[in-house]
Amino acid sequence: MAEKTITTDTYKLFPSPRNRHREIFEHEVFVPHPYALIDLPSFHLQGKYSLFAACRLADMKMGQLVTFELAADEAKFKARFVPD
Repeated sequence: MAEKTITTDTYKLFPSPRNRHREIFEHEVFVPHPYALIDLPSFHLQGKYSLFAACRLADMKMGQLVTFELAADEAKFKARFVPD
């Protein structure tokens, strides 16, 4: 069964079925590439994380939202992620 959407003040989110942790964490990165493959386990992050297909409500831009429990993981993702 598909998960329901989550609407925040900023995004309409569609959870990835591969998420281990089904929550929105404090540290967020919006990736404006809706079809980019994001393999989060390959980043070897220290904390919890989650991935969502996302629609940014301010401009209706589609993309993906990656959320992280730890600020260090957010920084690591920003430094290493290159869209395909």
